[in-house]
Amino acid sequence: MAKQNVKQKDTPSYQYDAIIIGTGPGGEGTAMNLSKSNKKVAVIERQESVGGGCVHWGTIPSKALRHSVSRYIEYKANPLFNISERPNRLTFPDILRHASNVISKQSNLRSSFYDRNRIHMYQGDAEFIDKHTVKITHIDGSFETLTAQTIVIATGSRPYRPPGVDFSHPRIYDSDTILGLEHDPHRVLIYGAGVIGCEYASIFKGLGAKVDLVNTRDRLLAFMDAEISDALSYHFWNSGIVIRHNEEFDRIETRDDCVVMHLKSGKRVKADCILFANGRTGNTDTLNLDAVGLKADSRGQLKVNETYQTEVDNIYAVGDVIGYPSLASAAFDQGRIAADAIACGNCEEKLIIDIPAGIYTIPEMSSVGKTEQELTAAKIPYEVGRAQFKHLARAQIAGTEVGSLKILFHVDTKEVLGVHCFGERASEIVHIGQAIMEQKNGGNTIDYFVNTTFNYPTMAEAYRVAALNGLNRLFK
Repeated sequence: MAKQNVKQKDTPSYQYDAIIIGTGPGGEGTAMNLSKSNKKVAVIERQESVGGGCVHWGTIPSKALRHSVSRYIEYKANPLFNISERPNRLTFPDILRHASNVISKQSNLRSSFYDRNRIHMYQGDAEFIDKHTVKITHIDGSFETLTAQTIVIATGSRPYRPPGVDFSHPRIYDSDTILGLEHDPHRVLIYGAGVIGCEYASIFKGLGAKVDLVNTRDRLLAFMDAEISDALSYHFWNSGIVIRHNEEFDRIETRDDCVVMHLKSGKRVKADCILFANGRTGNTDTLNLDAVGLKADSRGQLKVNETYQTEVDNIYAVGDVIGYPSLASAAFDQGRIAADAIACGNCEEKLIIDIPAGIYTIPEMSSVGKTEQELTAAKIPYEVGRAQFKHLARAQIAGTEVGSLKILFHVDTKEVLGVHCFGERASEIVHIGQAIMEQKNGGNTIDYFVNTTFNYPTMAEAYRVAALNGLNRLFK
């Protein structure tokens, strides 16, 4: 009897274990962790240097600008420097030079990460051919294709541009193009009072410009604790920022010397320039998603599961391109978790529930955990501990007395349920509370802040003051 030859199915051969499209925080987190898991990794970036929108147009530039303006405000307010002559006035182009230096340092540092982890870098625009194949179109028009077992979309987002607005006009900007502002506007109109709009309102007001902030909702940053967002509203109002709530634009009138926004309410607002900061759109429109059977929503965002896997089993997505929480800090962790799922197949690690929010207005705002409004709606019995920065020695020394810390804790278990901070260094201060909230087996208790010795004088001492304030409210 003749021996039958059994033809075995060939295992597909790919150039790489994984291709990551984009080098922002999500792409970087995925690429580095896959490389450390001994995977052969390629990264595709359309820009000349790595870092994505986080490094080049968003997080890093805006925070660098904010830092310069904040120090400038402190300098003007400090009596040591307020001698006879008036301090020189800073302009937006002046502080852009500092931001450019930080951007360059960050991009060079991140580029070195890819080099030392032996990750192959390709520059160009990426689009899908099929679920395992990506076409790269280079700047000179040439192209090549790469194949991989797994592909990760980490293309980030860009400012949403409403139809009918001429963004090629030299007086109309979004949060990307504002970094090319070369003149010194005296009056700025910001449309959209979300995180980006509020941060830039602080920056321009700190430079001495008149600022109109048009808010499409009824209050600023409604996702924050009401007292904290109200504190920002008051601070804006007190500094001279004009906030226009519940307004929507109808059309933009452009003139040689100014721009005029016509609102649907019938109002007109005139300014030297307009900054549109009303939402963002995921960068998925050029990826040819149809080739792999994926579909983005109306804001260019993709749906994923808990390990950031899309509806196509070998394609993952992380960062702004999947929407909430749209934070650089979360995107790094999303990339790390996705890489673990790709490398080991069944990853049990999940993104933490209480992700801290840091809003870099002047002063800063930061929050982690539940707000008073959420706890009240859930009928959870809680108490509040407060500390005013003006009572802290460190704040008095630094001249940063505006602000406060608020701790929310359960009246029975004393478990810390939320921490909310308004004032200078708020985005740093909140992490102390976050660390206690993450403790297990009874370690999460407000008593920690009373029983622990803090350095003196420090801003961290606010936790002890707030804890004592809250515990003093308890009774039997």
